[in-house]
Parts: sequence; structure tokens; C-alpha cells
Amino acid sequence: MVYMLKRKRRQDRKHAVYKITNILSQEFYIGITVCQGAAVKRSLKVRWQKHVHRALNENLDWNLCNAIRFWGVECFTIDLVEVVRGRKPAHSRERELIRELDPHLNTA
Repeated sequence: MVYMLKRKRRQDRKHAVYKITNILSQEFYIGITVCQGAAVKRSLKVRWQKHVHRALNENLDWNLCNAIRFWGVECFTIDLVEVVRGRKPAHSRERELIRELDPHLNTA
């Protein structure tokens, strides 16, 4: 009788660091999202939809939400900056990029 051993699930999932840019004002936002499997593009699309939903349906006074309401959804692009393995390194990298680049839309 052959027994199959189950592999231990990885705890260090991939995270995508992304940049949302207003193509008219050149203001931008840096964020991270968990990648669902190998589908990085899909993960970014879902995260963008969540940003848009919050901007249009919740009365949040955040710079990104205000910009989406003011300029319109079509004035923004979302781009992958890098993929980082692990939650802590991803959050650390996001904070590092925010310090370096000083994105206007990250402030509340």
C-alpha cells in the first residue's frame, strides 16, 4: 500500500506592488495586493475594481477616492511595479516605495 504525503502549504504568498497613475495630472498611488495563484493581472484588476467601488459607493475622504470621483475612472491606469514573496517583505517594500516616491494619492 502506497501512502501519499501531503505537501505543506506555502505561507509566503506572492504579493503584487502596483502603481495607479492619473494620466492627466500624473499623480499616483502605490499599493499592494495578494496574488491569487499565478494570475497577477487578474489580481490587479480585482484590486482596481475594489478601489473604484469604494470611491463611488463609500463616502471616503481619501485622496485616491477623491481623485477617482473628480477625474473619472477612465483617467487612471494600473501598472505592476514588482512581485514580492511574503506578506512582511511586501508591506516593507510598499512603505519603502512610498517614502522614496512620495505619492500624492497615498495621503488621506
